[in-house]
Amino acid sequence: MSKVEIYTKGHCPYCHRAKALLTQKGVEFEEFAIDKHPELRPKMIERANGGSTVPQIFINDQHIGGCDDMFILESQNKLDSLLTK
Repeated sequence: MSKVEIYTKGHCPYCHRAKALLTQKGVEFEEFAIDKHPELRPKMIERANGGSTVPQIFINDQHIGGCDDMFILESQNKLDSLLTK
């Protein structure tokens, strides 16, 4: 199973949608709540090549983007292959 990491904030609807999709697929993920741990934000921005919005999603250390990006991959039937690498 792939290593999935997601940077989130508690009141972010996009974060909730992204986590719901992963949960629906039975994918375990590590969540980094940058509203509770603001010291993680600079690392997230660096890993996301300047992306400062949440969520920022990584699969096997590859940055796939945010919620909309993950749903686009899902609609193109490309997400499952990333998640099973």
